Amino acid sequence: MNEIDKGALDKAFEALETFDWGTGITIPDKKPPEDKAVLAPIDNAVIAAHGDRAAEKALEARLAAVLKTGASRAAKDFVCRKLKMIGTAESVPALAALLPDKDLSHMARFALESNSAPEAAAALREVLPKLSGGLKIGVIGSLGKRRDAASAPALAPLLADGDGAIACAAATALGMIGTPEAAAALGGCLHKAPERVKAAAVDACLNCAERLLADGNKAAAVAMYKSLSGEGHPKHVRLAATRGLLSAAGK
Repeated sequence: MNEIDKGALDKAFEALETFDWGTGITIPDKKPPEDKAVLAPIDNAVIAAHGDRAAEKALEARLAAVLKTGASRAAKDFVCRKLKMIGTAESVPALAALLPDKDLSHMARFALESNSAPEAAAALREVLPKLSGGLKIGVIGSLGKRRDAASAPALAPLLADGDGAIACAAATALGMIGTPEAAAALGGCLHKAPERVKAAAVDACLNCAERLLADGNKAAAVAMYKSLSGEGHPKHVRLAATRGLLSAAGK
C-alpha cells in the first residue's frame, strides 16, 4: 500500500477503537464516530489485498487484535464481517473467544463457518459443550454447513438431548455432513426419538443418503434409502426413498 492508503487505513483503525451504532460512549471522554463511512478504508484494504497473502495477513492480524480489546459490539461485528472474508487459522482464537458471547457469537461463528482452516472447525466443536440454547444450535448449524466429518462423533450424542431444538439441529447437521458415521448415528435414532426429533431425523436421513450417493458411497446410500422405504414411514418419505433407490440404480 502507498503512504496515503496506509495513512487512511491507520485513521480507520483508530476510528474503529471507538466506533459504535450510537448506543453510547465506549471509551471515557471520547465520543464514538457513528458514520460507517469512516471505516471505508478498511473495506477498501480488504478488497485491495485480495490475492496478496502478506497484505491479507497483516490486515487479519490488525482486525483480530480489535476483538481482544474493549471495542464496542458494533466495532467487533464489523471486524467479524471482514474476517469472514479473509480469516485464516491466525484469527481463529480471537473469534472462538466470542462464541459464548450472546451478542457476538453469531457473527463470530459466521466468520469461522467460512474459514477453511481445520482450526476453525475444531474451535466450533470444542465450544459445543460450553453452550446452550440458540448459541449451541447456531454452532451445530455451522458444523453442518461446513460438512465437517470430524464433528459427527460430537453431534451424535446430541440426537438424544433433552432440548428438542438441539436434537433436531444435530439431526439436520448430520444429514448435511452425510458420511457413513453420520448415517449410522441418524439410523440409530430413527425408532427411539420423540416424534418431533424423529421427523427431523427422517428428513436428515434422506439428505444424508443423497450426500452419500453424490460422494460415491452407493452401498451406504442404498441401505439408508431402504430403511426409509418400509411401511413404518409416511407415504411421502417412502416415495422419496424409492426415488433415491431408483437414482442409485441409475434409473
